Amino acid sequence: MGQSKSEGHLFVGGKVFLHAQQAGLETQPQFGDALYIRDGIIEHVGFKDDDAISRGRAADAVVHELSGRTVLPGFVDGHIHLLRLGQSLRKVGLDHCENLNDVRKAIKEHALAYPDEPRVLCKGWMRHMCKPLASLIDDLDPRPIYVDSKDLHTTWCSTPALKELDADNLKDPEGGKIERDANGNTTGAFEEAAVFSIIWPFLASVSSEKDREEMVQSAIQAYNASGYTGAVDMAMEEQAWDTLLNMKKKQSLPFRLAAYWLMRPSTSKSDCLAQVDRAIEVYKQLNAEDSPNLHVVGIKLVCDGIIDACTAYLSEPYLKGAEALKSSTGEPFWSGDILNAVVHKADAAGLQVALHAIGDAAITMAIDALSTCSPMNRHRVEHLELASSRDVKRLGELGITASVQPVHADPWILRAWPGLLGHRCERAFPYREFSDGGAPLALGSDSPTSPWDIMANVYVAATRKSYRNTKYDEVVNYNFRLGICESVVAASYGSARSVFWDKRLGSLEPGKVADLTIWDMDWKEDKLLGATVKETWFNGEKVWSA
Repeated sequence: MGQSKSEGHLFVGGKVFLHAQQAGLETQPQFGDALYIRDGIIEHVGFKDDDAISRGRAADAVVHELSGRTVLPGFVDGHIHLLRLGQSLRKVGLDHCENLNDVRKAIKEHALAYPDEPRVLCKGWMRHMCKPLASLIDDLDPRPIYVDSKDLHTTWCSTPALKELDADNLKDPEGGKIERDANGNTTGAFEEAAVFSIIWPFLASVSSEKDREEMVQSAIQAYNASGYTGAVDMAMEEQAWDTLLNMKKKQSLPFRLAAYWLMRPSTSKSDCLAQVDRAIEVYKQLNAEDSPNLHVVGIKLVCDGIIDACTAYLSEPYLKGAEALKSSTGEPFWSGDILNAVVHKADAAGLQVALHAIGDAAITMAIDALSTCSPMNRHRVEHLELASSRDVKRLGELGITASVQPVHADPWILRAWPGLLGHRCERAFPYREFSDGGAPLALGSDSPTSPWDIMANVYVAATRKSYRNTKYDEVVNYNFRLGICESVVAASYGSARSVFWDKRLGSLEPGKVADLTIWDMDWKEDKLLGATVKETWFNGEKVWSA
């Protein structure tokens, strides 16, 4: 992308966010009123009467009147699935549905509206709506129907979908399950590792390279429009990587992506270590110095499932659950021995390690695995939804990044938790303890499992209330809230720092790359959901405007 031939750009007449290095719960934002960028770099952040601003005017820099609007850094989503997001933009959303009738109606309407699509693709289903049985949707359309759960840990398939997958002849992958009846016949649901080792590769393979490139383009456009200039991809695999490399050869994308290579669970240590070898290979293929906007930084392992499906690994049994026996605690997807071997090999090669861990037992397992690794590599744990106070302390002591997604703490989608966890809900999403304990925070959305609205994420982090249903009065552990300023920093600088981008990205400071966003917003809790992005600038150029 070519740079402007002007003598830079001056932004005046608004509020320019000054970086808060050590933001906490009570940190109040500090603002300047002027910003000067030139040749893709931030030259000066301060006030309109500063000498640097005067020099910019004298050099005929283009002046942008902010009219009271707020300039924030370009945001970096700390946890996304880029190709999955692009795919999801073509799917019918079921988020509004409350029961089977709602689900069927939405799928049927979408199928009728798009008769030429080879498959009916859906997203946003949740378990409280209905059971994931093929027989419940087979009559809606003769084409294969695939329904993603909101969390992406389950895919619900119609019978035509099961047939094209040859599901009856597939074995359950390590860490995953294909649901079957008493006679061994598949019933429609693929769970956990069966989703990312079977469903995802299949749907990617039946898409053309052109389709995949368009999906990535759509995802980037959606993210630019939301105020993002970069992200951390948490499930990179061969097809998506090849697509990104092809796109890199053709054009310069207005987006930065650091990727973690997805490891698939296996009981074979040699197979798992071979996966690490492949990750090391792609890690060396494009390094951060030669390709600062696209590179693999490490590996990602999914250690357990999710609370709602009773597949998150807990230290004590679930109280109840349609898919769980009373004695069930969930199971780890990796044996401790293989997990440690994979983690240590990656760490020794200089790769970063990201471990998905939601249940308290999985979190303990993840921190144990990372405890003997080099803290210089900035390893991380994803989600951390039910952490014990002991493990919170260890996160800080070991300098492990707490990669969290406040939109998952929305009380509207946690209504099943009290029945599954009882008093353990008091430990849900202990973000305040992470921050106070010294763990670096990186905020993300986990899109497309959740909306990627930046200020919705900040709102839930700061209020612990629902943004999905603002009339719902439930509050989830208000004592674990983050501050607004603290959340904004964690969603920009914190995420950038997590992948070693903090020297050049994540904050509005002289010498850093000119990634910035312009907002119409009121810096108050009850006004955050009304905030809107007006412009997104990448590398010193405007790439999106309202």
